[in-house]
Amino acid sequence: MHASELEAIVEGRHHDPFAVLGPHELEVRAWLPQAAEASLVVINETGGKAIKMECTHPSGFYLAILDAPPKHYRIRIKLYSGESLEFDDPYCFPPLLTAFELHLHGEGTNHESYRTLGAHPVVSEDVAGVRFAVWAPNAQVVSLLGDFNGWDRTRHPMRLRDGGIWEIFMPALGEGDHYKYSVLSKNGSEQFKCDPYGFYAELPPKTASIVWGLSNYTWADETWMTARPQRQWLHEAVSIYEVHLESWMRGPGDRPLTYNEFAHNLVEYAQHMGYTHLELMPVMEHPFSGSWGYQVTGYFAPTSRFGTPDDFRYFVDSCHQAGIGVILDWVPAHFPRDAHGLFRFDGTPLYEHQDPREGEHRDWGTLIFNFGRNEVRDFLLSNALYWLKEFHIDGLRVDAVASMLYRDYSRQPGEWLPNKYGGRENLEAIDFIRSFNELAHQEPGAMTIAEESTAWPGVSRPVYANGLGFTMKWNMGWMHDMLAYFEKDSVFRKYHQSNITFSMLYAFTENFVLPISHDEVVHLKRSLLSKMPGDEWQRFANVRAFLAYMYGHPGKKLLFMGCEFGQTEEWNHNVSLPWHLLQYSVHSKLQTMVKELNWFYRREAALNQVDDDYSGFEWIDFRDAESSTISFLRYSRNREEFLVFCCNFTPVPRHGYCIGVPVGGCYSEIFNTDSEMFGGSNMGNSGAVWADEIACHGRPASLRITLPALAVVVFKLN
Repeated sequence: MHASELEAIVEGRHHDPFAVLGPHELEVRAWLPQAAEASLVVINETGGKAIKMECTHPSGFYLAILDAPPKHYRIRIKLYSGESLEFDDPYCFPPLLTAFELHLHGEGTNHESYRTLGAHPVVSEDVAGVRFAVWAPNAQVVSLLGDFNGWDRTRHPMRLRDGGIWEIFMPALGEGDHYKYSVLSKNGSEQFKCDPYGFYAELPPKTASIVWGLSNYTWADETWMTARPQRQWLHEAVSIYEVHLESWMRGPGDRPLTYNEFAHNLVEYAQHMGYTHLELMPVMEHPFSGSWGYQVTGYFAPTSRFGTPDDFRYFVDSCHQAGIGVILDWVPAHFPRDAHGLFRFDGTPLYEHQDPREGEHRDWGTLIFNFGRNEVRDFLLSNALYWLKEFHIDGLRVDAVASMLYRDYSRQPGEWLPNKYGGRENLEAIDFIRSFNELAHQEPGAMTIAEESTAWPGVSRPVYANGLGFTMKWNMGWMHDMLAYFEKDSVFRKYHQSNITFSMLYAFTENFVLPISHDEVVHLKRSLLSKMPGDEWQRFANVRAFLAYMYGHPGKKLLFMGCEFGQTEEWNHNVSLPWHLLQYSVHSKLQTMVKELNWFYRREAALNQVDDDYSGFEWIDFRDAESSTISFLRYSRNREEFLVFCCNFTPVPRHGYCIGVPVGGCYSEIFNTDSEMFGGSNMGNSGAVWADEIACHGRPASLRITLPALAVVVFKLN
């Protein structure tokens, strides 16, 4: 061993520490800067024999010379404090990752690479410990840091394997141990990084990763998971409650609730309110709460703000046992610049592009994944499968898809690079999205949902049909048109009738979700209730009419937390929802209406079976702009059931209002947003109305109804 190699070990810059440390024929070498003295305990059939090790470098490099190569040994040291320790030498263990695993990672086809990389409790040569592996191909040295070595970057440098993966097996470590990687770049700069594949993380603002196993939890949701593959979500009710866990509800002393508490409070609430799914804003670990979870540093770690990964599994399990699906917001479009995260992970642009014209979102201050790099695609694809497989997640809602599709997204000329054909489409990202959707849909019953705000064709069409492959897509156009309409004073609405009818021109070009999301109730956009014009009564009536029309319109439903009871102020992620408002009847009655609306939507086949085809919807009349009214029919799949919707978006009640219906007979009024139990004036049609054989709106029969002010009424043939 050359003196230069010894100095490199002491200084923590040797790129191949296993070539120096550990057993080498008749020598065992150890770097033990914490030790005042050291011995080698050679273990054989008759017991252990201690051999004093020679300190060959004043900083703590020790050497033992033996008569024969040791089959097994341990190291015993005496600390400067006088305490004695005995442990297995990490440098006597062989590599654990197979050449095939390394090959698949480099090829980008190890779609469960979270089983290869990261920290995994394993047993090697009958010794329990943790296998650590991290991808950093351009690093000079990667070392493991933790409480176990005093966070000394020189103590445990890792072994470099093919494909730029660094690996080490650490005996005696296990779940709960904190760690990071020290990454020494080839230019000599050093960074301390959390594990990109870490399954658990310290509570922010601390940033270390924590060892956690994959198979601790015993699931009890077999009934749900067995039935899920048979569910036809495109032809069933999907009513999604969007939740930001940190601000949904707080505990005593304004503390955040835990996953275990959410498993009871939130699940019981969503079940009572009739929601079919919860959509959680990102629960992946993120250092800055103000990002709402959209700037992720721990893609594989449920945030420790609310408990352990297994606590989160318990929450999902509880949802499933209550008959509620779980959708996670997932952010493959970009990542933040936090020093401990993916940013320049090995001293070079590794996960991101080098050229800022390809790799930077200036609006958000974040970086764009290099979707053309095999290992980066593998990271993201395996992350998607990780949540679906290991946490039984039912769906992933992909954030900011439009920013992935277009190279010129939110960029001025000269700030972006065209693709190889000269176009603005991000071909690598498109290919990644399609691969993601193909893999995700191999998980039985899983769904994917795109937040995509442009007119890109075929977002929710299969990949084999040249689509992007999502199950559903958010209907951002409907959302903006409807909110723009309802924000107007009712006297002006007659000039904007197309806002509430235009969506039907494209309603079946995609499998749409109608979202009223968190983005619409922040940044001075006002809460849903505060958007509405008029006095208090009119604002609540507008919200009721808006939501009832939303539930009658084809498409799945999504409502952000707080909208269901009329939150007055904008959403604030730092505080709990204002649950105290429910002491006032106007708010509690609005909440009652949303609950009844959810159950009504789930109960009536005509509202949920045909969201993807014109056969489920017919206009009765959309031309009465002067009265700001519309009427339409919703049909079940077999068209044997239908509902009649009539909507009045002015504060003027309409008496004797005529609408055409398919057949004569008695029609029950089965929903009325003006009901007193919902906070309305209780104007209606005494429970039922008779359809005479008098033609109207091109139909053979007609109803003459009382249409309350700012209300939606729904009728069903007896």
